Amino acid sequence: MTDRQPVTPARIWFRFLRLHQRGHGAIAQRLRQLGLSVAQFDLLSTLTEAEGITQRDLAERLYVTKGNVSGLVDRLVEAGMVDRRAIPGDRRSYALHLTEAGRKAAQAGMETQQLFVNETVGQLSQRDLEMLDQVITRWRDTFRALEQSGPDGNSSGQG
Repeated sequence: MTDRQPVTPARIWFRFLRLHQRGHGAIAQRLRQLGLSVAQFDLLSTLTEAEGITQRDLAERLYVTKGNVSGLVDRLVEAGMVDRRAIPGDRRSYALHLTEAGRKAAQAGMETQQLFVNETVGQLSQRDLEMLDQVITRWRDTFRALEQSGPDGNSSGQG
């Protein structure tokens, strides 16, 4: 006889949040060993894919405010990992580029992240991975539909 609790949306939600917190904490600890915070790694790894973008574009990609990115970029410039370069014809914006040190740090972080993924999610069977992918995709789609309809359920997003 087991005392297993029923599976409810709330139970899944809280398990998901706790799993996210554990995963985030574990990867943060591993990145700290490389001298990086999660936010610094996110910025550096994003620049590996989109070097030369502005801070505004970077903020949009990272889902943070331009102010948050500005301070983070300042610290990475001081650390010698990112360069700001003037954009011809635009005196207010700068293009962001990785330095060699930034590129090495990003690569080390991506390798660390991949190892962590292999040690965790990579231990699931192919069948479980496929099922999880389907469930997460459907769950994501419900979030997107909710975002489009607004918090009150109206499709315009306005009350």
